[in-house]
Amino acid sequence: MAFGNSNGVFRVAVLTLSDKGSIGERVDTSGPQICRLVSAIGTVTQTALLPDDRPRIEALLRQWSEQGIDLILTTGGTGLTPRDVTPEATLNVVDRLVPGMAEAMRLVGMQQTPHAMLSRGVVGICKQTLIVNLPGSKKASRENLEAILPALPHALATLQGSTGDCGR
Repeated sequence: MAFGNSNGVFRVAVLTLSDKGSIGERVDTSGPQICRLVSAIGTVTQTALLPDDRPRIEALLRQWSEQGIDLILTTGGTGLTPRDVTPEATLNVVDRLVPGMAEAMRLVGMQQTPHAMLSRGVVGICKQTLIVNLPGSKKASRENLEAILPALPHALATLQGSTGDCGR
């Protein structure tokens, strides 16, 4: 059984959350980087840049999940400021959490800086879509994505019904 789209490649969407980026006051560097990094396992079919607006974030996450996107990677909005609402928006959309992936990302980040413990990013499942919250900085989003990238193909195939052995 093939997983992903007809070519066996996973469909990926990348959502950048930034108030300043959404009005042109800041250039998004993490979103394009994420698109390049994830090309090893999938095809980016959707990208968007939104302000830190919880209802809009929730609506787009639901829309992409309903469209059959396999993996949604968000970047930004995972910190401690009042406008950082990406984890809350994600929690409102997902049915189940995948805490081990979020823990792995924070562990890798902690090896670089103690500030990584301040990231509130979550990973969860909405329908058959895996949603991963990455930090907004280019460096941290790369480190976090690289921490989980080896496990993503298996996770996505499992969500799509693969019954392959997890213990390999």
